[in-house]
Amino acid sequence: MTLPWLESVRVWGAATPTGEAAATAYPQRFAALFVGNGINGDHWWAKGAGAQMELSKTLEPLAPFRNRLNVIQGLFNRPAVGFGIHPGQTGNILSGMPLMKGAVLRGGISMDQVLANQIGQDTVQPSLVLGCEQPITGYHESNFSMAYSSHISWQSADSPVPMEVYPSLAFDALFENRGDQRTRSILDRVRDDLSSLSRSVSAEDNRRLDEYLSSVREVEKRVDRMRGDTAKAADRARDKGRPMVTMKRPDNGLPEDIREHMRLMCDIVALAFQTDKTRVATLVLCRDLSGLFYPFLNVRDAHHSASHNDLSESYERICRYYVGNLAYLAGRLDAMPEGDGTVALWRRRRTASGHLTRRQLRRSDAAVRRLYFSVASETFEVSRAALNSLPTFHCGVRRSSARRQRMS
Repeated sequence: MTLPWLESVRVWGAATPTGEAAATAYPQRFAALFVGNGINGDHWWAKGAGAQMELSKTLEPLAPFRNRLNVIQGLFNRPAVGFGIHPGQTGNILSGMPLMKGAVLRGGISMDQVLANQIGQDTVQPSLVLGCEQPITGYHESNFSMAYSSHISWQSADSPVPMEVYPSLAFDALFENRGDQRTRSILDRVRDDLSSLSRSVSAEDNRRLDEYLSSVREVEKRVDRMRGDTAKAADRARDKGRPMVTMKRPDNGLPEDIREHMRLMCDIVALAFQTDKTRVATLVLCRDLSGLFYPFLNVRDAHHSASHNDLSESYERICRYYVGNLAYLAGRLDAMPEGDGTVALWRRRRTASGHLTRRQLRRSDAAVRRLYFSVASETFEVSRAALNSLPTFHCGVRRSSARRQRMS
């Protein structure tokens, strides 16, 4: 079990040949959140800047972060245009590379894995790739593989990174739970070490430790409740001679309440960053062509079907719900102290029928580490020179709806 940032123990990441400076520098992180099938374009906007920024109904959950929110217009993914919607505009959302139709997968390495290849050696896990919906197989009517609809993280041009959809397995990988260790609380396994540590750090660090350990234990309890469901699903799949990936929720062991599933995966991402187990994370909240339902939003249709009426009030509620998940994770990260600032995150969220939102967090100097967001909202081309002149973000891509494509 690794530690969060402590003022008394200023060490980050794994030991590296470059020495102490590399190990103690505040880490830079990247996270991408993805939602498939598009947004309600009538309610995806912002006006003004800073504390006076006016947010649309859909973006209102981000109101607490107004002072650190950038709404970006003018980002365009050219290789995703002209190939129909869905898989042809999803599999390259983090690479910007053209995709190949047919049986052979071919695209490009995604930006999260480019970063993992560069900074992953400083952490236990180079990257964390999670999802809240099982991948789908087969081919779309456009002759693109459905693998493109299910995966946004690609370790090479022809190989997606396996996506973990079970919270218990993601948690176990994060905290190295193996064998009978899964039946014993993580905190019990490190109790003696924690007792010794508490006597050697400051009072403020002891407060941080208490908050951190309470957070770990709370997530652990929720994971334990789901662990039994996952085991039972594995038994059912074995008895039926079917892979779990082909079974429907909750028979496949995934939480029946998607709200709990998504919050828990956000919590695991937050813990992964807080403990510096990884500095690169990707979370697919719902895939392209999603079949998730939202009875708690009073929406009768499944996500993909609802997106066909994307300007409806019911679809706006779906979009706002997902922005709420982003705000939840942002709040978790914002509350984690790291010296004189907070956890820095570069975040990207792609909304459904082609719309992408990307949030990039970059600290302006070593003394100020705040959570910054950038939201891509329009669709037209931006020159590289214009992107290079922007001070608080690099670039992002948002795919336009096939019905209302706007370019200039």
